[in-house]
Amino acid sequence: MEKLAYKPNLSEVIGRLRLLYQGQAEDQIFAEFELPSAVLEEFAQKYSADFCEYPAPEERAGFWDRLLAERACLEDDSIPSAYLSEMDQGLYGGLFGGRVQFMAHPENGWISSMCAPLLQDWNQLDRLQWDRRHPWFQRYERQLEVFVRQAAGKFAVSHFILIDGLNFCFELVGATNTYLALEERPDWVQQAVELAFQTNTAVQETFFQKVPLLVGGTASNMVGWAPGRVVSESVDPFHMTSVPYFERWGRLPVQRIFDHFDGGVLHLHANGRHLLEAVCSLRGLRAIFMGDDRGYPKAFDIIDELKRRAGLVPLVVQADFEPFVQRLNQHTLPGGVIYKVRGAPDAAAVNRLMEQVRAYRA
Repeated sequence: MEKLAYKPNLSEVIGRLRLLYQGQAEDQIFAEFELPSAVLEEFAQKYSADFCEYPAPEERAGFWDRLLAERACLEDDSIPSAYLSEMDQGLYGGLFGGRVQFMAHPENGWISSMCAPLLQDWNQLDRLQWDRRHPWFQRYERQLEVFVRQAAGKFAVSHFILIDGLNFCFELVGATNTYLALEERPDWVQQAVELAFQTNTAVQETFFQKVPLLVGGTASNMVGWAPGRVVSESVDPFHMTSVPYFERWGRLPVQRIFDHFDGGVLHLHANGRHLLEAVCSLRGLRAIFMGDDRGYPKAFDIIDELKRRAGLVPLVVQADFEPFVQRLNQHTLPGGVIYKVRGAPDAAAVNRLMEQVRAYRA
């Protein structure tokens, strides 16, 4: 796919991002902007309760179509893409018989999923088998097909999160039992991690079979776009552990799936920033989204330090409109960073500002 109706300047944006991932834009900045949205307001009115039923894929594809159409006149560095939020966690547990619940998120229009732990005891692990004929996998394939059909020529379909490694173990027995098993029964953990790899590669291979690449790359809700078949990985279980625990239990599973595809992107929550140097050494890592959480400094407020620690790895941070504009005018924004800016007044203001963003050199 080479053109998108909802992104007239697609080739320019992809060209800029390609330089970023090639390490040739360390002196440049990149910016995506959020705008007021009538579609999100409508969504918030419809989904007033936290929990909901699994929505019809056609309904969700139509939602993304309307939401992304609102942004078609933006000349920022964003890539319009729909996210399969319904599959973001529940798919992986649902494939093995788990009870999946769906939750609405008015702030971004997601309907996400989670699954209660599947197993009462690790001894039940042997009964789990991967089968692509499972109803949940068929549901996943159908939603992919509906999204691709609705998106054709207008917007892209983003990759979605992996639930592998210890994340998958959490789905099976919960977090506490997983952490205990690292010391008490590492053989069970290793068996589960292997099952997770087989499951996640099958899920992601299916994604790339059904979703066409966008100018030779993957659309990403995390980082916009990255070249090749790129997956979205999570190291959340290690946010509450030391770096040595990541080296023992996290590095190899992440590296294995990065190597299977063309690399990947990561996100770090605020309580996982101690992992930054370790994950930056992963082969094939394209970029890291730095999350914000209560009780910690915002990533934007310490972006100079975070970028120094990350080296040539591109970072993605959230910023409010006025502080971003202030630092842009003061010429104090570090390069090699994608800034996701909230609170922009309108598209005209964004497009004027993007002239300054594209000309900026750190």
